[in-house]
Amino acid sequence: MSTLGDHRAHPDEVLPTAAFGSGAMFDRIAARYDTLNRILSLGIDRRWRRLAVRALALPPAARVLDLATGTADVALEVLRQHPDARVLGLDPSLRMLAIGRRKVRRAGHERSAELLFGDAQDLPYADRSFDGVAIAFGIRNVPDRSRALAEMARVTKREGRVAILELMEPRAGLFAPLARAFVQTLVPRVGALLSGAPEYRYLQRSMAAFPAPEAFAEAMRQAGLEPLETRPLTHGVVCLFVARPARGTA
Repeated sequence: MSTLGDHRAHPDEVLPTAAFGSGAMFDRIAARYDTLNRILSLGIDRRWRRLAVRALALPPAARVLDLATGTADVALEVLRQHPDARVLGLDPSLRMLAIGRRKVRRAGHERSAELLFGDAQDLPYADRSFDGVAIAFGIRNVPDRSRALAEMARVTKREGRVAILELMEPRAGLFAPLARAFVQTLVPRVGALLSGAPEYRYLQRSMAAFPAPEAFAEAMRQAGLEPLETRPLTHGVVCLFVARPARGTA
């Protein structure tokens, strides 16, 4: 039984990873995922996560849900900034979770962080369960984004916040052409070369298909979230969306 929240069953005991679409793909690249992130982002991904966690504006002894937790980078960043927090991380990739659990143990946070197999589209937690909900570089891979956003709105406390980090294809600005060339050409090619996996070519395609920040903010509104901030980072390669449950929602 989880110590961090009520759920129907331990996620390792239900549904294969393929049931959630992207889980099986990330299983194949799990072993090199952290190294590739550092290389492909030039190490800036750590700063992006720090900013996302700060944007949650967590209260003391916060309960935090980290969706698409992967190898637990966001979960561990929460505990770096808020040592008294409790973090529950969900992910559809068992191999990514295995790596994340090892990192949590090495950091000495077994009592503060729990990583479980789960689906952002169907959260087995009560309404208003968490002080903050985060998802970093994962909403792009969720088949039904609107459903996942609605679930985030449902489980976040009324005074809580949701922070979403996502990769973008830069559309404006002096450095936009260079940044687009980086994400369209260099990232998938270097990722595939270093990992030996064609999955990194999916990265560019999924980024190109992701809506513009204004359109995604509107999707958040439609799902019951009130956007508070839309912040482009690193010349628009990444965008940080910060929201809270819309006033008047159930």
